[in-house]
Amino acid sequence: MSFPLTLSTETAARRQALRARLLDVDAGSFEPLALDVFRYQATTNPVYSRFLDLLTIRPDSVTNLRQIPFMPIGFFKTQQVLSNEGSVDSPADSLLTFASSGTTGEQTSRHYVADPPLYDAVSIRLFEQTYGPLDNVAILALLPSYLERNNSSLVYMVRQFMDRSAHPLSGFFLNDHDELTARLRHLSTRPDKPRVLLIGVTFGLLDWAESGTDFSFLRDNPNLIVMETGGMKGRRKELLRDEVHQILAHRLGVPRIHSEYGMTELLSQAYSTGEGVFSPSPTLQVLLRDINDPFYKYPDGYTRTGGINVIDLANLDSCSFIETQDLGQYVGTDGHFRVIGRFDNSDIRGCNLMIE
Repeated sequence: MSFPLTLSTETAARRQALRARLLDVDAGSFEPLALDVFRYQATTNPVYSRFLDLLTIRPDSVTNLRQIPFMPIGFFKTQQVLSNEGSVDSPADSLLTFASSGTTGEQTSRHYVADPPLYDAVSIRLFEQTYGPLDNVAILALLPSYLERNNSSLVYMVRQFMDRSAHPLSGFFLNDHDELTARLRHLSTRPDKPRVLLIGVTFGLLDWAESGTDFSFLRDNPNLIVMETGGMKGRRKELLRDEVHQILAHRLGVPRIHSEYGMTELLSQAYSTGEGVFSPSPTLQVLLRDINDPFYKYPDGYTRTGGINVIDLANLDSCSFIETQDLGQYVGTDGHFRVIGRFDNSDIRGCNLMIE
């Protein structure tokens, strides 16, 4: 299958070199690669290029990460964000397209994915670097609202994980709590104590956990991971992530709740293995900006709450520099962070919890 975007021979070669580097990126090579991706997108992405022009930013004047302008995430709702060298005849309709959730009549974000194998490779790599090989992991996905759409990036990613795992008991569960419980009980009480990942949208996990079921059997499998993602999506009162984790851990009887940080507009993820602290990943880093001055980036380790800017190198064919509407804090000086809420005037998005 040929690459679907319109690129000159020189630009295609440049892109291929960047793609190869990002599949092998680490902490030491992240900044040089991010700067090269910035310069690439500054010239090949019409939307981002126009954004830089309006800010009177010359790409060759940017020499470090904190000088890079971050594009507001809302552009994915109103613009076709593609690195396509300005081609008018865009092939966007033929691309894999992820769309965010939204209420009736609300304009949703659309993320056009020109290179699905790159997304597959990055997402699998990030998960396996945190949790080990996916081989033979039983993956149970409680994703109501996501499964009701056919363009969810989360469902797509989990399906790739299931294909990689090839465990016969993996599966999606819409609202069938009884079947989910029965599957987990079977897996948890097996003598071989298989590795199990239960990943669920936050409101779905809370509904299940509060159903009155006896979950004592979950303590029988030390290889069980319970991971929340996706927020409340308007189905329940918004809670702080710490509150959600306390409720789930108490009801399910597990020592900790894990989290995934991702969204429609990003192709990389970050994971928390407990206490709501997310680790930077090889292709994703977070910079916090001042709440009142979006052009000022906090230094590493600064303790104040700031707006989350994300550098996602896997967004090679869209935009890698996203100004989100999430609020966060640094944890230490090594890039770890917490997601603590959202700006009051932003849309309620499906991928994060809000601050009260």
